[in-house]
Amino acid sequence: MAHDSGTEKQQAHELIERLAPSQVSAIVGLLQAMLDPVARAIADAPLDDEPVTEEERLAVARSEAWFEDRGGKGIPMEEVLADFGLTTPL
Repeated sequence: MAHDSGTEKQQAHELIERLAPSQVSAIVGLLQAMLDPVARAIADAPLDDEPVTEEERLAVARSEAWFEDRGGKGIPMEEVLADFGLTTPL
């Protein structure tokens, strides 16, 4: 069954006209995401199905332990930037 894109676009316009303003805002966000080439590339990218290596598992465990040792808090951005001689932009 062939699709008439002109008819479908007209139907979409008619449906949009019936939406509440808050619903239109949500549709605009959806359309922007659908048309964004980066978002499309991410959405179409294959899942990472490679098995986790023992080295990777250990690295994750070390990073989780580091985070727990600091009470679940990371390093403040200002401190990270200061290590590189940078400051936050105003």
